[in-house]
Amino acid sequence: MNREDFPMLKEELVYLDNAATTLKPQIVIDAICDYYTNYSVNAYRGNYSLSYKVDLEFEKARDDIAKFINAKTEEIIFTSGTTASLNMIVSGFFDHIVEPGDEIIISKAEHASNVLPWFRLANKHNLKIVYAPIDANMHITLEGIKSVITPKTKVIALAEITNVIGDVRPIKEISKIAHENNIFVVVDGAQSVPHKKTDVEDLDVDFLVFSGHKMCGPTGIGVLYGKKELLEEIDPLYLGGGMNESYENEKEMFLKDIPHRLEAGTPHIAGVIGLGAAVNYLKEIGMDNIYAHEIKLKTYLIDKLNSLGYINIINDEEGSGIVSFNVDGIFAEDVSYYLNK
Repeated sequence: MNREDFPMLKEELVYLDNAATTLKPQIVIDAICDYYTNYSVNAYRGNYSLSYKVDLEFEKARDDIAKFINAKTEEIIFTSGTTASLNMIVSGFFDHIVEPGDEIIISKAEHASNVLPWFRLANKHNLKIVYAPIDANMHITLEGIKSVITPKTKVIALAEITNVIGDVRPIKEISKIAHENNIFVVVDGAQSVPHKKTDVEDLDVDFLVFSGHKMCGPTGIGVLYGKKELLEEIDPLYLGGGMNESYENEKEMFLKDIPHRLEAGTPHIAGVIGLGAAVNYLKEIGMDNIYAHEIKLKTYLIDKLNSLGYINIINDEEGSGIVSFNVDGIFAEDVSYYLNK
């Protein structure tokens, strides 16, 4: 991964906001432009050569993304992002399996997108929100999770890496104890999938979600991974073109198989193709190489910040590339404004 790969970095730009969104390498921009320039037609709607090409490129991207996280191709659902994916899981799956009194384990360090949908579900069905304990180092531990599991626990929903503290949660171990207790596991992978090797088979999670724009891909495209047997139980939030086999009267409609059943309407074709290019870009570099480089940069940054004497590092020991800090006596937004100048 070189600065030369990113058009925006040809100028003297120091970009420190990758946890919010990443810059785009030229190879991703080219893939998107190629679609819009040379074969900008709809997917799954035509019987002519350009339409066939779109279909092939679209499904190639799905296959590449599936391999990137060691999933089956049909287990990849395209959405508009992590937020949409989480809402689909909550409203399309859990809404019709929870019962009053069931418990949902989340944490107080989650992104709003992994909190608010659960709040709404809890209010609708009289469920209990349970917060996973956070230790003195602001970590969620396996023992902490075990301490709040009860016979009423229905689902554990956590980020693998949080967007502020950057701590890495023991998702594989949490999944094991959860499944031993017949509990579902939903993982927000927005900050982990772009930065470290992800193997959903090894993690054994039920659902995992992530966004394209945080991994050198376009905005407006995201992924919902789910075990196929669970995806088949999701009630589609949207009905329309592309997801139905046929309908004959007001009470008879026959839907396509997964994944297309959950992708009603014209998809974000350019976004899917762009995300496929981004995944292949990251794969070529190697996720282990990316992770090692990020940790090297983080260590360098922390050493330099500590040498100043007035910086309070919040997460200097965390196993991700996220660095959070305060400047003594100065409000964080003022620091950001000053650095921007």
